[in-house]
Amino acid sequence: MNKEVLKNSLDACEVFCYDEEKVNRIKNRVEEVSGVELIFKALADSTRIKIAYALTLEKELCVCDVANIIGSTKATASHHLRLLRNMGLAKYRKEGKLVFYSLADDHIHQLVSVAMIHSKEDLYDGE
Repeated sequence: MNKEVLKNSLDACEVFCYDEEKVNRIKNRVEEVSGVELIFKALADSTRIKIAYALTLEKELCVCDVANIIGSTKATASHHLRLLRNMGLAKYRKEGKLVFYSLADDHIHQLVSVAMIHSKEDLYDGE
């Protein structure tokens, strides 16, 4: 038997059957995730996740701070911050000629923090 075929047979059911009551109960609930993928899409960009992580380390940063942290121009930093704001992940306030950004709420802070903790774990040791 081909190793790939063997590998695939180990991680899938060998027969097709399902728990109808369980499936019916859950099937409609999974539609509630509609729109959640946009949060992950916004954070899937390495520059934006760096910005979001920086905003977990410091409550508020101005666009110039962010540009220096990520090693970009103000325009690039502003572009990414605007996208995070438009996605509801960040908020801003203007103070004179400066614009300060922070994470929109504690949920986003927790999401980024948990992702960072998860990424540092050795999840695949022993597999």
